[in-house]
Amino acid sequence: MLVHWIWFAQLQEISLMQKHRLLERFADPQELLCLNRETLQDIGIQNIDLGEAEQIQRRCAKKNIGILPITDPAYPSKLRNTPDAPIILYYKGILPDWNAVPFIGVVGTRKASAYGLQVAHQMGSQIARCGGMVVSGGASGADTASMQGALDAGCPVIGVLGCGVDVVYPRHNRKLFETVTRVGCLISEYAPGEQGIPWHFPARNRIISGVSNGILVVEAPKKSGALITANHALEQGRDVFVVPGNIDTLTCEGSNGLLQDGAIPVLSGWDVLREYEFLYPGKLSKNGKGPLYDGEKALQKVAQIPVVPQKNEEETDTLQKKYIDNRGNSTYIELEKTHPALNQEEQAVLNQLTRQPQEPAELMAKLDMPSGKVLSALTMLTVKGLVYKHPGGRVSLK
Repeated sequence: MLVHWIWFAQLQEISLMQKHRLLERFADPQELLCLNRETLQDIGIQNIDLGEAEQIQRRCAKKNIGILPITDPAYPSKLRNTPDAPIILYYKGILPDWNAVPFIGVVGTRKASAYGLQVAHQMGSQIARCGGMVVSGGASGADTASMQGALDAGCPVIGVLGCGVDVVYPRHNRKLFETVTRVGCLISEYAPGEQGIPWHFPARNRIISGVSNGILVVEAPKKSGALITANHALEQGRDVFVVPGNIDTLTCEGSNGLLQDGAIPVLSGWDVLREYEFLYPGKLSKNGKGPLYDGEKALQKVAQIPVVPQKNEEETDTLQKKYIDNRGNSTYIELEKTHPALNQEEQAVLNQLTRQPQEPAELMAKLDMPSGKVLSALTMLTVKGLVYKHPGGRVSLK
């Protein structure tokens, strides 16, 4: 029953990885509740009250919100095959056929330049017109521009939120989200009513890449959620595409860095989709299936756009002061005075890190913390630019 899946997904006492291991033994969470209390406690489960889950199920029914357990055939198959797939997805709108066309996650900075906004809109439109499905996070800046580009081309989009699908965040995207739910859908692992809190958004990014064939980074600084999404994509075996940016613009440093690391450079939406033409014969078209979005022809050429913020000596000095000067295998303890305060979990995790890459499992063995909190702390430390994720999931001080 759905209520048991909701209860299982909402459990805070065990980590997501533990939940996946339990699902290898028990086909349905309802089977867990047939175990005696002592066995459940040995597993780590204390809460067997279905009250909250029943309330969530009623709320979903009242607001016309769908519920997809990971075993549901309509659950995105590409996401299901990732190691940290959500136990449940909530959705509002029209579910797509997740395997019919290429799904392309389009991401970028919230503080996009005029060029970045133009390109994000253009890429969203072109990908949609050429037969792909745009997926994005609904954040301000590049996310919003890419989603609007696809909608302006008359095509559906998928929005992946870091809050409940009934919560509008950011607030100025209310009309955008209403349009998305009419022609596409919003999805989230968070129950209706849950607000967008900081650590939800890095976790949300793994879903964007998980449902997608590839990720397109439009414009991203060195410390950006878009780079977190790109890292998730690489770990999940997805392709990473990047629109080249101005080498003297701070908001392009991270995305240009991805190009240096081997990401695929693209100049149009078709440059992305042609990588999947052989997988979806007859579904994709270079010339597109409809007119350019309204106003595309009227957009200014890059040379006509007002100059975007450039690096200057004062900015460079400020940025350099924030970097870690840490040699060898010294730990974070020596660096506490050079960075903003961290919460207790983040500092405990960072104290165990050195410049030598190590597996998250090694950290879990050293720390007296639930594995879910260790992984959450690592995600936030990565976003804050203090931790680097290596291929294969290993982590180290940055």
